[in-house]
Amino acid sequence: MKKTFLEYDKATLTVMVQAETPDRIKELIDKATPLGAEAFGMQFEQMKSEYRSTDTYKQLFAYADKPVYVTNYRSCQNEGKSDEILAEELLELADCGATLCDVIGDLYDRHPDEVAVSEDAIKKQMKLIDNLHEKGAEVLMSSHILQYTPAERVLEVALEHQRRGADISKIVTGADTMEQQMENLRIVNMLKENLKIPFLYLSGGECHILRRIGGELGCCMYLCVYEHDGLATPQQPLLENIKAIRDNM
Repeated sequence: MKKTFLEYDKATLTVMVQAETPDRIKELIDKATPLGAEAFGMQFEQMKSEYRSTDTYKQLFAYADKPVYVTNYRSCQNEGKSDEILAEELLELADCGATLCDVIGDLYDRHPDEVAVSEDAIKKQMKLIDNLHEKGAEVLMSSHILQYTPAERVLEVALEHQRRGADISKIVTGADTMEQQMENLRIVNMLKENLKIPFLYLSGGECHILRRIGGELGCCMYLCVYEHDGLATPQQPLLENIKAIRDNM
């Protein structure tokens, strides 16, 4: 069966497995699989450099035996690397069998809202996305804005992700009041009506109900964790809880 994030009946239960070593990733895969994990997200910026090799990547992708979403963000073990190096490493991950590669929205042109504006940077992003597609990978473009953002701006960013060639648009904003949270729920429907590609719209802050019901409103996947260890993203819900919500809704 083809591994893909673009064909689904329900929002995909994607379990994020952040770890410094391959053995810890395998341990989390072993624990999450019986609980209903449908895909895995491996955040390679967390992995120690001595473990980062093509052999390790191929072994992990085969071990997961499910679609794998990969990130290679600037933080953690990647600190100090140029965006060009991060892009080369993404291409290497695609070569090794990653299903879905995350291209940061401000790659080659850093901005606080992670949306590049330089035409040269945008052309380089589009070329990178083409190259990832040529290697058989699907591409998600992400912008972590991390604060409440009006609907018009969210749609503008998502349409720009789509224009640049992404298969999935991922935007993370925020909500600190019930009014902002309700507006974020409305924005999900707006994205569903205006985008031609799947999307993942998430919220941080005090109000993050989107992470629990977004998939029932139109988001293409849930990002969850098996457990909240030292590297897991605190806002991401537990797999067992999100599966119960999805199945019952």
